[in-house]
Amino acid sequence: MEIPGYDAYGPLTHDPALLGSPMFWLGHLASLGQRETTAELLFGADFEAAAEFEQQMAERADLPFFTVPLAGGHRLHVVRRTNPDDYGTDYLLHHPAWNRALLIAADDGHFTGPGLSWPELVAAADSGLPGGSTADPHARLLLLLPAMGDVDLPASAVERLAAALGALTTVEGPHGVAVAFAEDQGPAGPARWHERDGVLVAEGAYSHRDPSNAFALPAPELARVSAALGHRR
Repeated sequence: MEIPGYDAYGPLTHDPALLGSPMFWLGHLASLGQRETTAELLFGADFEAAAEFEQQMAERADLPFFTVPLAGGHRLHVVRRTNPDDYGTDYLLHHPAWNRALLIAADDGHFTGPGLSWPELVAAADSGLPGGSTADPHARLLLLLPAMGDVDLPASAVERLAAALGALTTVEGPHGVAVAFAEDQGPAGPARWHERDGVLVAEGAYSHRDPSNAFALPAPELARVSAALGHRR
């Protein structure tokens, strides 16, 4: 498997079985536990088990990846970089007609994002489209969650997050963790989203979807991403 334009240092391996491991989810969501209190709620008594699992992940020579299908043949690829010197998760959007995938967020020591608004995240999780790594809306939601940042979360967001955490993790107090996640929203924090010339863009100093950033996606690619994720004029 190759993702066009993605410079992987090792072979990509589609590994949906990882999504059935509660320890996987603790590591995947760790960046959302920026505050010590949030991390304690997230890991609880599983801290050592989660650390051991992440060590095993770091020893892999391949890069596990997962896919969430979108409308029109688009796909969101989530790639776990397992190299200890370059550990993190990349979020890439692709379509077979494109010559390369577009990086919309990276969850690592040099975080870039957010790459998704809350409505885009929910639409991807609930699309019901076949294919990809999992059909479970809970798993799709948590898989994409670290790439999301949105200042305008609806009141239902906490219950939605709590339901997913309760279904897939061993977290003892999923509602408390969901509240913390909704407040903090990862390294970049919440971002404002607005439409500019028919394209949904972010206001975030670390976002590829903020046109004011030097590393932002070019205007035509911003339009592609916006359309692929469901925004229409």
